[in-house]
Amino acid sequence: MRGVEQEGEVPDERTVLKTTLNIAWPSILESFLISLVGMVDTVMVSSLGSYAIAAVGLTTQPKFIALAVFMSLNVAISAIVARRRGEGDRDSANRVLVQALIISVALTVVISVVTVIWADPIIRLCGSAPDTHDAAVGYLRIIQGGMIFNVLSMVINAAQRGCGNTKIAMRTNLVSNGVNIVLNYLLIGGNLGFPKLGVQGAAIATVAGTICACVMSFISVMHPGQFLSIQDFFSLKFDRRNLSAIVNIGSSTLAEQVFLRIGFLVYAVLVAKLGTTAFAAHQIGMNIMNISFSFGDGLSVAAIALVGRSLGENRRDMAKIYGGVCQRMGVLFSAAISVVCIALGTPIFMLFSREEEILRYGEMIMVIMAVITFMQVAQVVFSGCLRGAGDTKFTAVVSLISVTFIRPGLGYLFCYPLNMGLFGAWLGLAVDQLARFLLTYMRFHSGKWMHFKI
Repeated sequence: MRGVEQEGEVPDERTVLKTTLNIAWPSILESFLISLVGMVDTVMVSSLGSYAIAAVGLTTQPKFIALAVFMSLNVAISAIVARRRGEGDRDSANRVLVQALIISVALTVVISVVTVIWADPIIRLCGSAPDTHDAAVGYLRIIQGGMIFNVLSMVINAAQRGCGNTKIAMRTNLVSNGVNIVLNYLLIGGNLGFPKLGVQGAAIATVAGTICACVMSFISVMHPGQFLSIQDFFSLKFDRRNLSAIVNIGSSTLAEQVFLRIGFLVYAVLVAKLGTTAFAAHQIGMNIMNISFSFGDGLSVAAIALVGRSLGENRRDMAKIYGGVCQRMGVLFSAAISVVCIALGTPIFMLFSREEEILRYGEMIMVIMAVITFMQVAQVVFSGCLRGAGDTKFTAVVSLISVTFIRPGLGYLFCYPLNMGLFGAWLGLAVDQLARFLLTYMRFHSGKWMHFKI
């Protein structure tokens, strides 16, 4: 509570920790399993060869660029619903959800059609090689053709997380990921009499999983007695207050997502130019790194819900306390991940590939990752606190400075003029994480984020 006046009764440490864990652990588990399934996807696709790993990796940034507007919308939904939960305004929270669903459907139709039609030049722009281009184009078209199911599930789950109902999102993703893994086994290699579809089989499995998640997400908001319910969908009309809040928070977060995706795309193209083997090793490393990110992401979800709710209750002191608790938990997770990276780095890489060159790259990547994880988890949690308070313009500026300029700029400098290859690319990534950590750390401790109105 340093720098904040006590504004009411403060629960004891055990109660604060228990409240944080009750919201955080389903989100941490959900995010971890999503990252784990992404890693399993890569392992299963790797049976086709390094070209397949690189092909799927080439679609990562186009997919996230297409989802950028929805990811920004989801941050706004979580923050606004959390604030309305703190205010006890159930009707307003449900109007936010309905408005977001209508907006999402309209935008998804446009984005899905554009990315399916232009998949070929998009993948070419991403730096595809002759041995990866066709597979990547086919994968992207299938994923984007079925993105409506993923988007609608994301929107509902974002609202549920804002309420603190993180177990619902966890269950939908558990089922989705389970379906994905089973169909990967059946369709990638053509097992148990199913057709052998290779990389396209992995894409079909992913879409099938999101369909299951979408159905479950809608079921979760069809019960009339709970805080979030769209059973009276057609009676929940647009209102200016919530639409203004969505636009204000969502526009800043969209700018942040755009900056992130531009930086990530340019960075990925730089690495792809190093060759298929180097890019495959890099893609494996990024899949493993997503595991460490998942812990920070789960804690960030908890921070958004708890900070938003506390500020809605006019308890700035509790918002600061919950932010600090999430951050300390992040340090513990980072320490554990760092030990695993150093002790088991090569065996983990061997799950993906036995090629000597990829394993040499892997040794270097895992050492850098052991250091990066502390900065990565910390900045993700701090950013979650800021977003939960509505301080999204600052996080957008951080992304512009760090991801759009520092990561690709230093990545290029280290990779090519200084001739450091893949090590230079990861060194640029490390500096990017350091910059984001320092900027979000200073903002959180300044306390300015506690005075935003939503």
